[in-house]
Amino acid sequence: MKPSKHVRVSDLQGASRLAIEATRGITDLAEALHAKIAAPFGMADRQRADRTSGITGFVYKSVRGVTGAVGGGIDAALSLFQRADTSEDSSFERDAAISALNGVLGDHLVKTENALAIPMSIRFNQKPIDFAAPLAKQCPNVSGKIALFVHGLCMNDRQWLRAGHDHGAAIEKACGFTPLYVRYNTGQHTSINGAALSNLLEMLSQSWPAPIEEIIIVAHSMGGLVSRSAIEQARESSAKWQRKVSKVFFLGTPHHGAPLERGGSWIDIVLGATPYTKPFARLGKIRSAGITDLRYGNVLERDWSNDASARITTALPSNIQCFAIAATTGKSTRDLRDALLGDGLVPVASALGKHRLIKHRLAFPEANTWIAFERNHMDLLSDGEVCEQMVRWIRGADK
Repeated sequence: MKPSKHVRVSDLQGASRLAIEATRGITDLAEALHAKIAAPFGMADRQRADRTSGITGFVYKSVRGVTGAVGGGIDAALSLFQRADTSEDSSFERDAAISALNGVLGDHLVKTENALAIPMSIRFNQKPIDFAAPLAKQCPNVSGKIALFVHGLCMNDRQWLRAGHDHGAAIEKACGFTPLYVRYNTGQHTSINGAALSNLLEMLSQSWPAPIEEIIIVAHSMGGLVSRSAIEQARESSAKWQRKVSKVFFLGTPHHGAPLERGGSWIDIVLGATPYTKPFARLGKIRSAGITDLRYGNVLERDWSNDASARITTALPSNIQCFAIAATTGKSTRDLRDALLGDGLVPVASALGKHRLIKHRLAFPEANTWIAFERNHMDLLSDGEVCEQMVRWIRGADK
């Protein structure tokens, strides 16, 4: 089997496993619905409420057995070709597709040890840095000033290049910072990704070819939550890398959550309200841990709660300058589109750290906030004015 930039053998193995798991899931759903209908008025055995008995139960059990056997055969066959698939090249389209899949099912991919799960890496010139090897050869001609870019949900590092513009290249040209890009599984909890990022940055700080003078972080959407998590966990563990961080720029980060995910939680409640719709509630739960963390902007493990009143807000780091950029499709903050949609995904107030309860507000100085009007969430990745504003802040022109 010839390696391809678009599809690898490991991709096929991962996809086949997902297909088998999906078939089993649909079988479980069908049997659960069958069991509910066959046992009206709530008279079903609660311990086996999602299972049927007799011949019907035997049929469903047989389907699961055949599915597992077929899946094992496919996996074994593809393993024969695994050694031939050693290419590190990957197309933009492949990376985008796998990143989107990780955003939706990333925690499941890790749990099932699926080859499609994305391991976290820090990348230079689109190649992952190998911390087991000397960095001088991997990262030649670098600066002691580093700009780290952390992407958002369902995305990857290559998507910072959009509409012919890359904030990293622009900031390098204007301010002399070497751009590095994080790639990670956005379907995992932000706290898990935060811990992994902190560990990688600690290794980076110990092996970077040039003495590190300064680190700035540019984070889009969920990437901002992951960055805050990494900084806070680094502070708690006394990691040295965070002492080099001078500035963090949050682009459309849902510090206080995203309404679309909160709306999704209502689906869970509504579908689970009656015996006949309850089996379908599991469909509403096909949201990764990362997506669920967007509900209230969870940063640390202690934030994992569905009860908003119990949420503890992690404060911005006091030793680092933090800047927030929000976007809105409206022409002003009084525009109806601004009030209803914000940037289409994240409300302006959430992106700026504002909250009706004082205890949840993030202390961004007014001079450290900026709103991009008539732009959407994705425009923040490539908008020239957004980049110019960050450059002004980096240079200190707005102090």
